[in-house]
Amino acid sequence: MLSDFSAGVLAGLGIAVPVGAVAVLLIDLGARRGFVPAFAAGSGAASADLLYASLAAFAGAPVAARLSPAGPFLRIASGVVLIAIALTGLRRALIPAVPATVDANQAARHPSSAPRTYLAFLGLTLLNPMTVAYFAALVLGGGASGGRLAEPQARAAFVAGAGLASWSWQTMLAASGALLHGRISPRQRRLTGLVGNLVVLAFAVRILL
Repeated sequence: MLSDFSAGVLAGLGIAVPVGAVAVLLIDLGARRGFVPAFAAGSGAASADLLYASLAAFAGAPVAARLSPAGPFLRIASGVVLIAIALTGLRRALIPAVPATVDANQAARHPSSAPRTYLAFLGLTLLNPMTVAYFAALVLGGGASGGRLAEPQARAAFVAGAGLASWSWQTMLAASGALLHGRISPRQRRLTGLVGNLVVLAFAVRILL
C-alpha cells in the first residue's frame, strides 16, 4: 500500500514538475495578485491531475483510447486558449500598473475571483489529453511500483499519492510567485509579466506546431 502511494507520488511529480505554461502562469499570478489566487489556480491544476490519474487508474486503456481521437482538437484548443491568455497578459504588462490599493479594493468587491480562477486553471489543465495517457501507461505498465496495480486499494493509494504530489508542487509554485508580490516595483512586475507571457506564448506556438 505504501509502495503504491509512493509510486503515485513519483508519477504526480513526473507530470507536474516539468516546467510548462501552467507553471509560468502560476508564478506570474502569485507575483501579481498574491498567494490566495495563485493557490486557487494551483489547486485547479492539481485537481485536473487527480481526475486524470483516477480515470487512468480505474479505467485505464479504454479511457486513453477514447481520448486519443480527440487529441488533435484538444491540442489546438489548448494552444488557442494559451495564446489568448498570453496576449491578455502582454497587454496588461504593457499598460500602466494599477496601484496595490486599487487591486485590494477590486479583490474585496469580487470575492468569487478565487473560485473562478480555480475553475479556469482546472479547465486549462484538462485540455491536456496527454496527462491521462501518461498515467494510464504507468498504471498498466506497473509504473514506479514495479508491478501492476490490480487491487482497488492499490489504485486508490496510487491516485492519492499522485494528487497530493501534484497539489504540493503547484502550491509551492504559487508560494514562490507570491513571495514577489509587494516586494517588486510596478516596473519590475510589468517586466516579469512581459517575460512570463512571452514564455507562455512560446509554449502555445509549440503546442500548435
